[in-house]
Amino acid sequence: MNRQDFTDNFLEHYESPRYYGFLPGADVVCEGTNPGCGDVITIYLNVGEGDIAEEIQFEGEGCTISQGAVSILLEMVQGKTLAEIQAIDYNALIDKLGREVVLSRVRCATLGLNILNQAIQRYYDGPK
Repeated sequence: MNRQDFTDNFLEHYESPRYYGFLPGADVVCEGTNPGCGDVITIYLNVGEGDIAEEIQFEGEGCTISQGAVSILLEMVQGKTLAEIQAIDYNALIDKLGREVVLSRVRCATLGLNILNQAIQRYYDGPK
């Protein structure tokens, strides 16, 4: 994809985010912010047998990059194991999002992945 394709993809995800909204009864709820930009993202995670991410939803407010990136990320990880999600490399995510588009706003672009990894860690640390 070229720069315009990546930009169009971001705008489409920003305007019509996937997996957006409150998830009642979530196993884990984790919120994070990017104080430099004012972005706020809350991740809701339900984990199924075999540590499969059965459902992941988000709510948030912020810039096009943070909100579009978390929508793209959640589209990528639905149904994957928690280990597969934790193995997502930041550089691979940046490439998927469009390096030219997000390079100057990496903190915004990776906020969702940071919060998702925190949610997974909370799941592992929590009561069983």
